[in-house]
Amino acid sequence: QVQLVDSGGGSVQAGGSLRLSCAASGDTYSRYCMGWFRQAPGKEREGVAGIYTGGAITYYADSVKGRFTISQDDAKNTLYLHMNSLKPEDTAMYYCAAGPPSGCKEKLKYRLFGYWGQGTQVTVSS
Repeated sequence: QVQLVDSGGGSVQAGGSLRLSCAASGDTYSRYCMGWFRQAPGKEREGVAGIYTGGAITYYADSVKGRFTISQDDAKNTLYLHMNSLKPEDTAMYYCAAGPPSGCKEKLKYRLFGYWGQGTQVTVSS
């Protein structure tokens, strides 16, 4: 099992940056596809970025390519999401999650992910 605690959300103006963090404990998280998801009110949860170091796989949703970067610090067992050039449409609750390696191969289908952080709110104003 993996326990996840995510943090780093906040309120920024359009064009600004934030870095989300996800501290992992329990099982070796490098065995998993680690992903960031977001959910805006009234919308389905969507996969934003994922990484599986065992298979050298990274995934980004088209909406964030070139603006967001996912990374890991293995020494700290921490997953990050660096978000630049934020837009109002990036406003959502963001969650980190751990799932099987197939999760990173299948464009972060959230139903594949069994472990979730509690979420951190990101609000981008215009």
